Amino acid sequence: MGVINVTPDSFSDGGHFDTTRKATEQVERLVQEGADILDIGGESTRPGSRSVGANEELSRVMPVIEFALSMNIPVSVDTSKPEVMRVAIDAGVTLVNDTNALQAPRALEIVANSSVMTCLMHMQGNPETMQLNPHYSDVVAEVMSFLKQRVASAIAAGIARDRIIVDPGFGFGKTLAHNLALLHQLDKIAAMGWPVMAGLSRKSMLGTITGNAVDNRVHASVAAALLAVGQGARIVRVHDVKATRDAFSVFAAMDRIDPGFLKNPS
Repeated sequence: MGVINVTPDSFSDGGHFDTTRKATEQVERLVQEGADILDIGGESTRPGSRSVGANEELSRVMPVIEFALSMNIPVSVDTSKPEVMRVAIDAGVTLVNDTNALQAPRALEIVANSSVMTCLMHMQGNPETMQLNPHYSDVVAEVMSFLKQRVASAIAAGIARDRIIVDPGFGFGKTLAHNLALLHQLDKIAAMGWPVMAGLSRKSMLGTITGNAVDNRVHASVAAALLAVGQGARIVRVHDVKATRDAFSVFAAMDRIDPGFLKNPS
């Protein structure tokens, strides 16, 4: 999943694609690099960010969504606003990716009355305050419990099981230790039975580990994506599509190789 933030203040690429022209050029670039789906958002959810109005969010994302759809690639809308969900669904998006797990009034109903898939993400608190003092007794158990509850609510609202994806929410109300615990035990979340999406690309946890600034975390992001897939993630949400695909090509080649070749290569 290639990320396109049509915002002036996203943590990684804020302002890089804050016009329709720049964002559509990035759409073309990520498609050429091999993205399987594009995730287009018009509101930053970085730590400390504040919400924008639905009309402003729509004005940012819809021209980019419409352009992306014209390229015949599946498109996801990254939003927590039911008004934005409805317009994007009507335009033809494939997925509603909601960091608030469809908890806003009417969000469940809007998605249930469509055929789109949805990704339900865990977040402790809200973007403005989530990193002030995140705490858990058992982060993996608590994230799993929340996701099970939101999946149950989605199914009760009429969203079929096979339309649901879950996301543990790396970096959303979590310390480095919390994030590493979730990555280490991501297989437990995958074992719940729903496809897992992992969004680790360029995040502050990688900066803390490597000491690198946000625009110099490609290698760490690729490593994190590989680890997530190794632990059962089905979708990785990334900024650097080509680098990640190249790494996955090597990763996949090891699965395809004949074991006999390893014993007697020739």
